[in-house]
Amino acid sequence: MPKTTASRTLAGLSIVCAALLAPLTGCTSDHTEAKKPAWPTRSSEPSSAEVTATPGSSAQPSVQTPPELDDDETLAGRRKATTGNASLAFGKGRKGDALIVAVRCQGAGKIKVAVRPVRASFPLECLADQVGTTYNQLAVSGVDRSGIVSVEAPSSVRWSMTIGRGTPAEEETPTHQS
Repeated sequence: MPKTTASRTLAGLSIVCAALLAPLTGCTSDHTEAKKPAWPTRSSEPSSAEVTATPGSSAQPSVQTPPELDDDETLAGRRKATTGNASLAFGKGRKGDALIVAVRCQGAGKIKVAVRPVRASFPLECLADQVGTTYNQLAVSGVDRSGIVSVEAPSSVRWSMTIGRGTPAEEETPTHQS
């Protein structure tokens, strides 16, 4: 079943220098425009193909199903639900493409996602009673090479991951209100 862009959120993370990448905190943004936001997004909005529900609860995306990519993005790797630490290798991409790292998690705890060889990392706070999905886009020198995405996670957290490649998001210029 095709997914709709309105049913999920996506964030672009443009990094000028991977060495200066600081821990990021997520903010919510709706992915209804063709242009992708410039910061990471955390959302628990399900797509129609990834929904689970139990009587008396609201539908949430399942951590069993790795996050989906947009139609214009190419799959580079996928890992189904995992508990604890693990790594996922990805192959070489086209020069100029960005690397997309999408992680879905559930369970009380913080996980750390590290991307090599670009030496970028970001923490994610996972919640016990909610499935969260975060999409990060890295558009830095070196992401066209093959590499590994590693996740450090406590045993209390279940997570799944999708790695993709796509056109880098346009940087948004901050707006000032007077």
